[in-house]
Amino acid sequence: MSEFAGHLPGSREYRRLLIGLFFGGVATFAQLYSTQALLPSLAADVGTGPAGAALTVSASTLGLAVAVIPWSIVADRVGRVPAMAIGLIAATVLGALTPLAHDITVLLALRLFEGAALGAVPAVALAYLSEEVDARHVAAAAGSYIAGTTVGGLSGRVVSGWVGEATGWRWGVASVVLLCVVAAVLFLTLVPAARGFVPGRRRTDRGPSILRRLAVNLRSPVQLALYAQGFLLMGAFVAMYNYLGFHLSAPPFSLAPGLITLLFLAYLAGTASSPQAGALAVRYGRLPVLAVGITVMVVGVALMLLPAVVAVLLGLVAFTAGFFAAHAVASGWTPVAAVPEARAQASSLYYLGYYAGSSVFGWALGIVFGAAGWGWFLGVVALLCAVALVFAVIALPRGRATAAPS
Repeated sequence: MSEFAGHLPGSREYRRLLIGLFFGGVATFAQLYSTQALLPSLAADVGTGPAGAALTVSASTLGLAVAVIPWSIVADRVGRVPAMAIGLIAATVLGALTPLAHDITVLLALRLFEGAALGAVPAVALAYLSEEVDARHVAAAAGSYIAGTTVGGLSGRVVSGWVGEATGWRWGVASVVLLCVVAAVLFLTLVPAARGFVPGRRRTDRGPSILRRLAVNLRSPVQLALYAQGFLLMGAFVAMYNYLGFHLSAPPFSLAPGLITLLFLAYLAGTASSPQAGALAVRYGRLPVLAVGITVMVVGVALMLLPAVVAVLLGLVAFTAGFFAAHAVASGWTPVAAVPEARAQASSLYYLGYYAGSSVFGWALGIVFGAAGWGWFLGVVALLCAVALVFAVIALPRGRATAAPS
C-alpha cells in the first residue's frame, strides 16, 4: 500500500471510482430531498404551514448531520466502501417505509433515521476519494463527485414532483425510492475497493483516538472556516429551494405545481459548475474560485427580487451554479487540508456543519418568509452568503498547494 500514489485520470479504476461515486451521490441525495418538491401538497394533506412541511426535509438533514461523525468512526474501523454500502442499503429500506406513514410524527421519525443512514456517503466519500486519487487531481475529482450529488438532488425533486402531482405525495416519494434502488446497485457494483487506506480492524497501530482526530480539526482556523462555508451556504441554499415553491404558487405568479417542479431543473447549473469549479481551483487556486461562487450566489439572490418569472429563473440558475461551485471547492478542500489520519473526521465535520445549516436555516427562514415576506427572506439569504465570504477571505490560504497541514 505504501507504493500506491492514487489512481490517475484515464485509468479504468479512476473511471469506475468516479462513476460509482456519481451513482452513490444519486442514491443519497435523491432520497434526502424527495419531499422538497412536494411541500405545498404535503402541507395541505397534513394541515400544516410552510415551516411545518419543511420539517420533513430538516428531519432528514438533521439525521444526516448527527450521523456523519459516527459514520466516520465506522469507516475508519470497517473500511470506506463497506461503510458507504451499509448506509445506502439501510437508507433505502427506511425510504421504502416512508410513504406508508400516516402520522406526521412517524413520518418525521422515518425521515430522521433515513437521513442518519444516508450520512454514510457524504461522511466518507471525499475522504475515500482523497486517498484513492492522485493528489494533483483530487480537486477535479471532487468536483465530479459533487456533480453526481446535484443529479441526485435534481432527480429526487423532479421525479417526486411530477409523480406526486398526478398521484399524491406518497407515490411521489415511492417513485424516488425505486430510482435509488437502481442507483445503489450501480454504486455497489462499480466503486473499487480501497487501496489507499487500511481499516482499523486490520491494523496493529490504530493511530490517534477519535477525540484527538476531531480536536486537531477543530483547532484549525482553516478547517473552521471551511465548516462555516458548509453551514452558511447550505443553509441559504436549502431555504431557497424550500420556500421558492410557496412564493411562486402565490400571486402575482400563481404557477401550477408542475411548472414549479420544472424550476428544479436549475440544478443542472450545479451539475455543470461543480466539476468546472474543481478544474479551475487546480489552475487558479481554491480561494478565488470559492469567492466567485459565493458572489454569483448573491447576484442570483438580487435577481430573484424582481417580480418576473424569467428573472426568478435566471436568479435561481445563478444562485444554484454559484452554490455548487463553492461547495465543490470547500468540500474537496477539507480532507486535503487535514492531517492524513484525521481526513474522515475533517469531511464529517464539514458535513456536520453543512447539514446542520440545512436543518436550522431550512426551517428558521420559513418563519422569516411567513412573517416578513419574500424580500426580507432574500435579504437573510444574501447575509448568510456575505458572512461565509468574510470567513473565507479572513481564514483560508491563497496558494494553490494541493495539501496543507492543519
